This record gives sequence, structure tokens and C-alpha cells, in this order.
Amino acid sequence: MQSSIAAGLRARGVGVLTVQEDGRAGGTDEQVLARAAELGRVVFTRDDDFLVLAQDRQANGVAFAGILYAHPLRATIGGCVADLELLAKVCDPADVADRVTFLPL
Repeated sequence: MQSSIAAGLRARGVGVLTVQEDGRAGGTDEQVLARAAELGRVVFTRDDDFLVLAQDRQANGVAFAGILYAHPLRATIGGCVADLELLAKVCDPADVADRVTFLPL
């Protein structure tokens, strides 16, 4: 499913880097979030474990690049692609840093 979203975004000209392409598949969620911050990239996920990580970072004042979260039962692939494209085109990195943005918008 994630690859369908990545493909849809790429077809619309949005730059995407998956954990698989970054050679980080199998890493922990914390490692993924740290790597995204290192690269200055926002994490898109449908894994609610990232919500716990974000809450912990917010509570402890630890910066992160931002998380875009879509519940698997509440957001369609097409809806995710459309919302992510919109966010990529209208938001600056600071707009989503240190917060969780829930999809659908």
C-alpha cells in the first residue's frame, strides 16, 4: 500500500523517499524518525506507533521533522495521495515540524 502512495505522489511530481529506498527497511520506528530528521524529511505513516513516539518527543522537547499520519481504515490511498500532494506543495517544513498532521485533511 505504501508503494502505491509513493508511486501516486511521484506521478504528481512530489519527491518521495521510502525506508526501503534509503536502505533502512527493518529499522525501528525511532530510527526511521531520527533518519527523517537527519534528512529534513517528514514521515508519512499509517502506523500508530509513530503517534506514541511523537507524543513522547513533544513531551520531552525533542525536535522531529513532523509526522503525517493516516489511519488505515479512515483514509483511502487516493485520498492520501491527494492530501500529501497538497501538503507538499503548500507547506514549508516549519509548518509541520514537531507535530502530527492527521489525514484526511
